[in-house]
Amino acid sequence: MIVTKAMQSLQHRAPKVAKAASLATATGVIAANSIGGSIPIWLMGATKMITGAKIADQTVIKIANHWIHSNNVLLDKLFPNKDWRISLPDDINPNGKYLLISNHQSWVDTSVIQYVSEKTLPLTRFFTKFELIYIPVVGQTFYFLDFPMMKRHSKEAIAKNPSLKGQDIEEAKRACRLLKDKPFTLLNYLEGTRFTKEKHDQQNSPYQHLLKPRAGGLSLAIQSLGDEIDGILDMTIVYPDGTPSYQDLWLGNVQRLGVEVRKIDMPKALFSAIKTGDYDNDESVKADMFAWLDDIWQQKDGQIETMLAEFDTTQPKAQPQ
Repeated sequence: MIVTKAMQSLQHRAPKVAKAASLATATGVIAANSIGGSIPIWLMGATKMITGAKIADQTVIKIANHWIHSNNVLLDKLFPNKDWRISLPDDINPNGKYLLISNHQSWVDTSVIQYVSEKTLPLTRFFTKFELIYIPVVGQTFYFLDFPMMKRHSKEAIAKNPSLKGQDIEEAKRACRLLKDKPFTLLNYLEGTRFTKEKHDQQNSPYQHLLKPRAGGLSLAIQSLGDEIDGILDMTIVYPDGTPSYQDLWLGNVQRLGVEVRKIDMPKALFSAIKTGDYDNDESVKADMFAWLDDIWQQKDGQIETMLAEFDTTQPKAQPQ
């Protein structure tokens, strides 16, 4: 409470100093948590890999949740006056198993998802590049937490060694299957990249606020996890005052944010076909998948328009300078 009141006072009296203080505080706390958590992450992660001990796996997850919780507390303490409008279904199970799809605009999106998900959804994982494993602490944490890591091979490498073909998909399936015995939220940014006006124009996207969705990652997750899945969730994120950078988040520039999460249903016949691997072998199944995604994306596009209108973007909230 004392920290919150102090930040409110500083933001009122000296906005520029408040921004610098917020960024410095956040950087220090995140760095300290990352460094402090690196040794137990390595010890428990290595124990998990060697012995398969469930307690080691649970400890790694607890450390990750503590890191996320610390970041979320920072956001609440440093920016107590933020207007973040978040809506979630009432019947989400924090111990469930979910696939989560979302639009993607900024590196801030993942922090927003972590903020929204704490105590509501299981720990969020997402598909990532295998090369990230070489980033100290972060990369190894992803691996120990069973993030599906894609090890892509170039066309030239596959031409030289045909046995490499399909290895990235098999590795991703293996990683997905590691989630079967624990609660999870597996995130997939279906657009495959962050939204920009240039990408939107290059694609000639039929949606006003979105790029065209891709189906490969979601189909792979369904094929790998099948009946383990408790549901598919669709998250829509809007930034009424423009797309922020990650630094903007900790400078306090993301004062207004909208998040809507809803459950969506895939037709049973389509889900069953994808689960048995027909997405890769049957063009009609692939067409049905893209038709279903188009309907979801049309709804999301309209939802974004509605959410932005509710913020009354013609009169954006003044930002401290």
